[in-house]
Amino acid sequence: MSEGENTELEAVAELAKRRGFFFQSSGAYGGVSGFYTYGPEGAALKRNLEDAWRDRFVTREGHMEVSAPDVMPEPVFEASGHLDGFDDMILECPECGESHRADHLVEDNSDVEDAEAIPIEEVQEMIADLGLTCPTCGADLAGEPVEEFNLMFETNIGPGSSQPGYLRPETAQGIFVEFPRLKEYARGQLPFGVAQVGNAYRNEISPRRALVRVREFTQAELEHFIDPEEDEPPIERVADVELPLYSAENQNGEGGIEYLTVREALDEDVVGSEWVAFYLGLAKGWYERVGVDMDRFRYRQHLSGERAHYAVDCWDAEAELGGDWVEITGFAYRSDYDLSKHAAHSDGDFTLFKQYDEPKTVERPTVDPDMSVLGPEYGDVAGDIREELQLLAERDPEAFEADTVQVTVDGEEYGVDTDVANFAVEEETEAGEHITPHVVEPSFGVGRLVYTVLTHAYGEDEVDGERRSYLQVPTELAPTFVCVAPLVSNDDPLVERAESVRERLREAGFEVDYDDSGSIGRRYRRQDEVGTPFCVTVDHETLERDDYDAETVTLRDRDSTEQARVPAADLPELLADLQAGDATFDALLDRGDVHRV
Repeated sequence: MSEGENTELEAVAELAKRRGFFFQSSGAYGGVSGFYTYGPEGAALKRNLEDAWRDRFVTREGHMEVSAPDVMPEPVFEASGHLDGFDDMILECPECGESHRADHLVEDNSDVEDAEAIPIEEVQEMIADLGLTCPTCGADLAGEPVEEFNLMFETNIGPGSSQPGYLRPETAQGIFVEFPRLKEYARGQLPFGVAQVGNAYRNEISPRRALVRVREFTQAELEHFIDPEEDEPPIERVADVELPLYSAENQNGEGGIEYLTVREALDEDVVGSEWVAFYLGLAKGWYERVGVDMDRFRYRQHLSGERAHYAVDCWDAEAELGGDWVEITGFAYRSDYDLSKHAAHSDGDFTLFKQYDEPKTVERPTVDPDMSVLGPEYGDVAGDIREELQLLAERDPEAFEADTVQVTVDGEEYGVDTDVANFAVEEETEAGEHITPHVVEPSFGVGRLVYTVLTHAYGEDEVDGERRSYLQVPTELAPTFVCVAPLVSNDDPLVERAESVRERLREAGFEVDYDDSGSIGRRYRRQDEVGTPFCVTVDHETLERDDYDAETVTLRDRDSTEQARVPAADLPELLADLQAGDATFDALLDRGDVHRV
């Protein structure tokens, strides 16, 4: 990380705390690592970002949204694999007892970018070879054991001998476990998508880098359920979108980012899944819309060793922050892993009935064992043997051509005469079949996106001989859209007229701030620093007209700092056009009733 990059993050962190975007929680009690409070500006920015996400990935795509509990019972996570496979590498200092992420220690002190994908034994050897010491006390870490640490927060549901539960480490499981009911709301028709915006929790070993690695965070996830044999994405909608792709092949070699259209990426097998490619293309336009700098953005493919247990193919959207690439979204093809796991561990039906265009006649191998023979001969396991015979018939009908068939129950083999098994092949007419849908998942980290938007929007320049810091956030994300201010605060008529303008704009639906503290230049700087796109100033020229329809005010643009004299009565319409992107401030200056100040 260069000095300039480090300074950028320091400036953003200082601004975030001073202006109320985000700060460490429970500061009165010394603070708690990994937990952050969003202040008034940050909460508004976060809410606007979530609304923009809903607009793009829920409303416009015709998906549904749910809100599941943060706490779920233990069997959910046994089925999902989180109890056994949701671990990070932990290393404890022998001197001070501080715990560290072993893979992060390697990444921070070497050229290795993805130590998480390296086996634990190799990470332990690298720590010794690099001569790493404890970041807290400086003790030698060579030879110290690196172990797995499960990241889930455990809790109890109910008093006494309560049911064990966990704070969810991702919002996705709240969608998957409710699939038997959600499919009814979709009228049993694929494809359909279910979205959720909510908190997730991970007991991170060493939280760091502000909102990048925390213990409580917000996810915006979409689970898109599809028929893998029939459902195809509308690739034509995004075919020409150019993607900055950093493939696994290039990461393993010496290649860098390739710029390929969605169609080229599929034709050249750089992206293996059409559905993943579709969402990469769809999301790129949205990232631009919310203010992610495309010169500091890429899609990186997961290496085989870091791929999640459920992912057939996975790409991360990454943004450059302070010289480091940070994941802001994961795009995964989860196949039928999740639904199949929950089907095996629960009593729910996680399939959909797929009706054929025309009924089909199929041959189905069956057995009808003579239980009057199996029962006396095999006793309690006779029923299990019958089930295994049926499974064998479906799997390997030719096995019944021999005089005796062999089946295994609880590790022990049993021989059954073919005549006793009563094997046959019967014809059946089927109207359809039950299938387990596959899942495509774009999973967005809202906090990391907030941090990215703030960092990429931050700028400094000089206005009227004074240094100015500002946030060039898109208008739809800005915590406050417009600030109204009287030119001076000790002039009662000006204040009265300014308050009237403020109320009219609020009634028109705008997020409006009112500022009458300090010089007008200082007030402009305050609004620039929190990203307010426009300021309206009521001055003495406004008071020259008693008729509201004739009075004018000054409208100031954050980015250019230019000002224009506009009719006060037209403000709601002008601001609505600017907010919707139907007009620009430069175009506004060309209107006959608008005059540059």
